[in-house]
Amino acid sequence: MADTDNMLSVLDNYTLESIDDIADKLREDFRRRRIEKNLTREEVAQAANIAVSNIVRFEQKGLISLKNMIALAMALDYTSEIKNLFATPKYATMEELTQIRKNTNKKKAYKKP
Repeated sequence: MADTDNMLSVLDNYTLESIDDIADKLREDFRRRRIEKNLTREEVAQAANIAVSNIVRFEQKGLISLKNMIALAMALDYTSEIKNLFATPKYATMEELTQIRKNTNKKKAYKKP
């Protein structure tokens, strides 16, 4: 049974998640971190300088604007994590890595002919 569990956990890392799955994970994680810090929605809203209704909508439905998400991250001291979200290039093949290195200093992408 343990071997099966290990294989399933490996496969979980390769499943394609939907936008809703990721939004659910973000809202669950945010709520967990907020409660761990013993902060009410009102306290976080005040620290983030956003309306409590934005936090309620985020925690219940996973809906939030980018600016409000950044404000929440900063209010819970996750500034570097959200700031560095796209900081590291990701690639799956050597061709992608080569393309990334080739385009490192470009300011604009162009359509392939």
